[in-house]
Amino acid sequence: MANFFALIPAAGAGSRMRDELPKQYLPLAGKPMIYHALRTICSSLRIVRVFVVLAPGDDEWLRHDWSEFSGKLVVLQCGGATRAQSVLNGLQGARDISAIGDGDWILVHDAARPCLGETQLDKLMDELAGDEVGGLLAVPVADTLKRSDTSSRVACTESRENLWQAQTPQMFRYRLLVEALSMTGGATMTDDAGAVEALGLQPKLVLSDARNLKVTYPQDLALAELILRNS
Repeated sequence: MANFFALIPAAGAGSRMRDELPKQYLPLAGKPMIYHALRTICSSLRIVRVFVVLAPGDDEWLRHDWSEFSGKLVVLQCGGATRAQSVLNGLQGARDISAIGDGDWILVHDAARPCLGETQLDKLMDELAGDEVGGLLAVPVADTLKRSDTSSRVACTESRENLWQAQTPQMFRYRLLVEALSMTGGATMTDDAGAVEALGLQPKLVLSDARNLKVTYPQDLALAELILRNS
């Protein structure tokens, strides 16, 4: 039986939030944003260990109390210049200190998705546990999509047929994910599934819902807090 591990890259600055504090530490429902993702993932009895990848020299982490996760949480200060590099560095660092097998599952989750629910997490693991490739949480695109020109005018309307909006966690076998990120370099990859796709493989889309939103702009914080308080 393959084991489940989780990895949360949290080495970015979140510049679109227009705040000096890195996005993962912004206050949300009385806690740093990353706390909420950690609580859901660390609470899963199926996940053996959770790795958080921080930027080297990240002192903000030490200003908060993470003791409730101490039995499962491991901090790695090896973040890279891009998300993909942080994930790859984290995977390599995790294996140095844990007995992770090539066939074990890695669930990579964004620190900026604080509203992940236990039901979504379990559904992802249930649907992919026997899959040959792995996959990700996602939702079908519901809105009409417009492509703009350089002057912010509509150039055309894009078909939304068969289009999905990717979420996290994204779940792949350890060896496959390391291979994918190493071969692509991650320079233009905005998610792990994209690196796996570049190998010619087809990750499975696991139906999620809009509550698992990504906090990108300041107004997203209010919506995330509303979801958390009503979940």
